[in-house]
Amino acid sequence: MLIDWFTVIAQTLNFLILVWLMKRFLYKPILHAIDQREKLIAKELADAAATQSDAQKERDEFQHKNMAFDQQRAALMSKATDEAKAERQRLLDEARKAADDLSAKRLESLRNDVRNMNQDITLRTQQEVFAISRKVLTDLADTSLEKSILERFIDKLKTSKGEEKDQLTAAIKVTRNPVIVRTGFDLSAELSATTERSIKDTFGIENQIRFETAPDLIGGIELVTDGHKLSWSIADYLKSMENGIAELLDDKSKSEADVEPAPEAKHGD
Repeated sequence: MLIDWFTVIAQTLNFLILVWLMKRFLYKPILHAIDQREKLIAKELADAAATQSDAQKERDEFQHKNMAFDQQRAALMSKATDEAKAERQRLLDEARKAADDLSAKRLESLRNDVRNMNQDITLRTQQEVFAISRKVLTDLADTSLEKSILERFIDKLKTSKGEEKDQLTAAIKVTRNPVIVRTGFDLSAELSATTERSIKDTFGIENQIRFETAPDLIGGIELVTDGHKLSWSIADYLKSMENGIAELLDDKSKSEADVEPAPEAKHGD
């Protein structure tokens, strides 16, 4: 059998042209598409890995924040509990102190009431005693008592010294007004004359002497001129005694007030 080399060569050439054409227009686009697809898939896989990594980071961050929030919440709860306990204790202490203060005030009020009652009873008794004493002296006043009072007053005029008498003496010597003698009883003419003579001799004056009766001068007599006065009376002794007793009672009240009250039992929680 004879080989047609022209046909063989033509077919071989056609085959080579076909291969070149397929490689040029078919294989290369397919390979390029496959390569692009692989690159796209690799990129998507890388993006997915990055997204997964970001998601893991966000999850870790969320868990960390959640743990921090739990710790903060626990700390706030603990702080709130402590503050609530402290506030409760403070309110209890304030209530206890207020109750103690109220109790102390009531006790002090009762003590003051008792003290005032005792003082009032003592004062009324004292006033009654001195009122009765004055009344008795008034009722017992007679000529002999009046004479003794005048003698005692005249003796005081002669023997007394000091600024009070000097001022009275100076006032009597310069005044033109009558010198007034007040007594708690009416003087007889004899006693009036004796008293007037003694005053003029004592002060060396010739002023007019005017006698007046002052019932409030219980068992007493006073010499008055131009606002200056020299007096003596049994009431002065009573007043001095009354003031002394009043001072004694006042000192006693102060001493009782200074005594510390007994400590009270403390309340339990």
